[in-house]
Amino acid sequence: MFDPARSPYLQGSYAPVSAEVDGECELVAGEVPRDLDGLLVRNGPNARHEPRGRYHWFDGDGMLHALRVKGGRVTYKNRWVRTSGLSREDAAGHALWSGIMEPIRDNPAGIPYKDTANTDVVHHAGALKALWYLCGPPYKVDPVTLETLGKDDFAGTFKGKVSAHSKVDPRTGELLFFDYGPIAPYMHFGVADAEGRVVNHMPIELPGPRLPHDLAFTERFAILMDLPVVFDMDLLAKGRWRTSFDRSLPARFAVAPRRGLPTDVRWFEAEPCYIYHSVNAWEEGSEIVMVGCRVAEPFQPTRPEEGPWAVMMATLRIQAALHEWRFDLATGKTRERALDDANTEFPTMDRRRLGQRSRNAYNVLIGSEPTVYFDGVAKYDTETGRSERLVFGPGRRGSESPFAPRVGAAGEDDGYVMSIVHDEREGRSELWILDAKDVARGPVARLRTPQRVPLGFHALWIAGHDLA
Repeated sequence: MFDPARSPYLQGSYAPVSAEVDGECELVAGEVPRDLDGLLVRNGPNARHEPRGRYHWFDGDGMLHALRVKGGRVTYKNRWVRTSGLSREDAAGHALWSGIMEPIRDNPAGIPYKDTANTDVVHHAGALKALWYLCGPPYKVDPVTLETLGKDDFAGTFKGKVSAHSKVDPRTGELLFFDYGPIAPYMHFGVADAEGRVVNHMPIELPGPRLPHDLAFTERFAILMDLPVVFDMDLLAKGRWRTSFDRSLPARFAVAPRRGLPTDVRWFEAEPCYIYHSVNAWEEGSEIVMVGCRVAEPFQPTRPEEGPWAVMMATLRIQAALHEWRFDLATGKTRERALDDANTEFPTMDRRRLGQRSRNAYNVLIGSEPTVYFDGVAKYDTETGRSERLVFGPGRRGSESPFAPRVGAAGEDDGYVMSIVHDEREGRSELWILDAKDVARGPVARLRTPQRVPLGFHALWIAGHDLA
């Protein structure tokens, strides 16, 4: 039964689980491919203590759910990311922080928001790194046990903050990241080498504080974003956040050499928009090509019937579509075009091709309102414009769906697409394994997880040979 006095993101498919478990997944239908070997890890919010005040979906403590696939079997485990904030609350026995919908005055001194490490997860220098969208130190996690190993100081070379959507270059092993904040120059860009040492960290000057969410990269460059979601500076000076979409400003993209200097950065302008997530970028002649999901209207209207949750519900609604930008290094001009008009987001791809030319993207279909959920998967061919899709079915809600190459894979879509699907009607969750060459055919295998997996954010596939 839905409780209108309680956050919608604490109920139903979003309700947190209270146990950390290990167990075998039960085969429901099909057969687990024998040429699939690796680890699927998904991050997301899972409040451990009863929240103070109005709960926003982004407030929950980070929890990793891991599914190990090997030899035709799948095992499951889940663990909270043991951040310093969560440890303090565990010691106190209750929540110490309110979330982003509440004033910060009663939160612990000097720490206005709790770093929950609940947004994304990457695999770099032999460890998982759980990341937070508002920027914080990465939390290192053992990929086998899911034990939190502590804050990552990059082998003593860096103690700064890292935003959620850092990217690992599969060819060099480098981690590319950025951080942002309310103090000039408002953004920095960094590179850590394959051993985990920061080897470049430089300012990216913005005209004011912004809310960037993602980056992209090519063989030589990183693409960073200055998008026209701007702060009310008077309120920011008082410690309060309010943002708006300024349509008079262009979307700007910084093309920064990965080992360069601030003076090497070049800026390109495009039509105003917001971008939550990119798919990929690569170099093509004199152009840099970037594919991502473009949001034309970042702020949807509020609905009075949603009461105290109206602002949260409106800001979380997503209206995005697959898009291409081309930045010409010879002319300084930008070309852009829509690749589709369907509402899809949380794109994934064959990560072995990050920074190189690619053609396939696997996006989730955004379900009907009021809350954000994913009710299917769309496979795109960005060269031909073709797409195919699979809808999970009534009452089923999925997750970001990473591509997993099969052992010995030859082509870009030679593998599988994986999604954790929750059935609201039955109150259970399953792992769905799809053939990446024929997503629309439906799952080649479905396996029930030992416990329900709440809806969450970003997922990662790690091949078995990389786990070693």
